[in-house]
Amino acid sequence: MSDTVRTDSDEPPVRAWFSRLCWFTLVWNLLVILVGTVVRATGSGDGCGAHWPACNGVALPDTSVLKTFIEFTHRKVSGIDGFLALGLLVGAFRLYPAGHRVRWSAVTVFLLTGVEALLGAWLVKKGLVAQNASVSRAFAMSLHLCTTFLLLSSLSLTAWWASGKPKLSLRGQGAVLGMLLLAFLAQMALGVSGAITALGDTLYPAASHEEVMRLANQPGAPFLLRLRILHPYIAGSVGLYLILIAGLVAHLRPSARTRFWGRAVGWLFLSQILVGLLNLFLKAPVFMQVLHLLMADTVWISVFLLSSAALAVDVPKIEQVRFAPEVFSEPTLTGAVTWRDYLALTKPRVISLLLFTTITAMFVAANGWPPLGKLVAALFGGFLSAGAANATNMVIDRDIDARMKRTASRPTITSRISGPQALTFSMLLATGSFIVLALGTNLLAAMLSLAGLSFYVVVYTLMLKRRSKHNIVIGGAAGCFPPLVGWAAVTGDLHGALAWYLFAIIFVWTPAHFWALALLIKDDYAEVGIPMLPSVAGDRVTVVQIAIYALITAGVSLLPLAQGLVGWVYVAAAVALNVLLVARSVRLLRHTDRANARSMYLYSMAYLA
Repeated sequence: MSDTVRTDSDEPPVRAWFSRLCWFTLVWNLLVILVGTVVRATGSGDGCGAHWPACNGVALPDTSVLKTFIEFTHRKVSGIDGFLALGLLVGAFRLYPAGHRVRWSAVTVFLLTGVEALLGAWLVKKGLVAQNASVSRAFAMSLHLCTTFLLLSSLSLTAWWASGKPKLSLRGQGAVLGMLLLAFLAQMALGVSGAITALGDTLYPAASHEEVMRLANQPGAPFLLRLRILHPYIAGSVGLYLILIAGLVAHLRPSARTRFWGRAVGWLFLSQILVGLLNLFLKAPVFMQVLHLLMADTVWISVFLLSSAALAVDVPKIEQVRFAPEVFSEPTLTGAVTWRDYLALTKPRVISLLLFTTITAMFVAANGWPPLGKLVAALFGGFLSAGAANATNMVIDRDIDARMKRTASRPTITSRISGPQALTFSMLLATGSFIVLALGTNLLAAMLSLAGLSFYVVVYTLMLKRRSKHNIVIGGAAGCFPPLVGWAAVTGDLHGALAWYLFAIIFVWTPAHFWALALLIKDDYAEVGIPMLPSVAGDRVTVVQIAIYALITAGVSLLPLAQGLVGWVYVAAAVALNVLLVARSVRLLRHTDRANARSMYLYSMAYLA
């Protein structure tokens, strides 16, 4: 039976044995990395002394000493990896013509394998192993890790192409290429912080998380300890970004491969977060450090394969498709684009309500006026984040926006702003938001704002909006993050119960507010097949649900009184506002018409403000 698979006429046939060799070499490299993790976690880096490539000055050392056995095992599996890299190089040159991409990727694999070996030798010979806690060791480990990531990328690409997958095209990819490059940079930063944090776990073991915090916050604490308290926030932020781009890329570059790897990235990183939390709970035992790093490398490979699938030459670019309706005449499209067009992408009137909840939370958290610098940073960063979410939503929904009268005049439909331009703008806003919040307030506030953005784009817009009548109930949680951002910006934590009460109030308020609007524009939603509740369940069911959620909102808004978190001024205002909210919902229930729906909608906005 032939071991050859035919591909396009311009391509050499796929050799299944060579493809399997490439994937096996990738898996073997993961084994090398895991053994190396055991070396670091057990302090066995000096198990062969300062000798390299010999071990304790000989080719076959006495391995009765555990750390010598561990270090020598790492060298043996690394040596086998070198032969595998050489085998890939020889196979690529024998099977593929001069200049073929598989040849170039195999050469890169071979060179990076050599660089990895030299870096390992330098660590040993310079004594940057075992209990060494110097900055030089942290730098060398970071360099070693980045090289490892590049090696895994080269191996993945070699295996991908050797399996007959199409070549990549970087031209015309626009913001999608930028998003993917930023994903790799973010993962490298996370990997570096994780490696240094793991080194801190090894060199400065602690009995509990509280002890870690105490040691890290002491004056003059080693940087290895200080970074330990930042790593969870870095991991959360990078994970949220990966989930965001995985969903976006799978949508904007639709294919079976991008959908598969997009889902893989999301689920793998969620699993990685769980492993990281378990590692923290168990105080970082060796087996958990190994599993944690294995998950990190698997996520990296998945993101790389998602990128390879998305950048393939045969994959369509959805953001470049024009969805403009025919009702627009040529004069509507003339004239240079202005800042007002870009401002329209952010939906500033919608954002104003979100920013108000941010301000409220900041004043409550500060028990008065919050620091002015943090207030300005939170408002500006919050505007950028919400604007990025709205602009991204307009890129995704252009196909339905072009068919609804309410949205047909948006800049992305009239072609005042093209899809690629709007996508680039949204990514710049998202990046700017994270930087402003991280530097102007703290990393927790930046991470929470990114969580709201990711939830709105991925969970609401991509997953629920076109599939479920419960879309706004679940997806509305995206609008609940601003008060958490405001609270965290002031306090640096989310320990206050009031922060979560504010989250809960907005969560249960959202359905009553939005369904009142949906009653007014239900025909638009029905026309484009969006399963908003009035369109699929009818007006009667909708107004009953509005009344129910109005009652729930009233109840939740009074819960802080039970814990003594608010005074009677708050209670009096809440009771008055809730009486009117419930009364208007009952009136809408009894007389379901446009006038009462509009009244409910407008009052619900005033209620939250």
